[in-house]
Amino acid sequence: MRPDPIQRIDTAFFWEACERGEFVAQKCEPCNKLWHPPRPMCPDCHSLEKSHAKLSGKGTVMSWVRQVRPASFGFKESPFVILVELEEGLRFVSNFESEDAPEIGMAVQVDFAKTSGGKAVPVFKKASSV
Repeated sequence: MRPDPIQRIDTAFFWEACERGEFVAQKCEPCNKLWHPPRPMCPDCHSLEKSHAKLSGKGTVMSWVRQVRPASFGFKESPFVILVELEEGLRFVSNFESEDAPEIGMAVQVDFAKTSGGKAVPVFKKASSV
């Protein structure tokens, strides 16, 4: 099983949202910028006034790599890691959970994989064509 994420003061909101099945990012109140990974202040205007915004979880594969080494301890054999650009403009690096290889431009949707301690981490799957 996957190890639990390490929660810090600035990241606890993100991991708690994942446990609820929600995908979120920080949002600057003064300038409305979304950002990830979490940090104490807005990367644009340097404001400390921030909130959390729910993300769609829908995105597009921008790039991908195939691991050619054995899976890390605690992880099942998942050879693909992808760079996803979300509809909101943020980019995430995550595992691609599929038997098939990802393709550049492929539509993907966030999902949540359970960890050994019952927590959840975001992963991406091919979006259903519904």
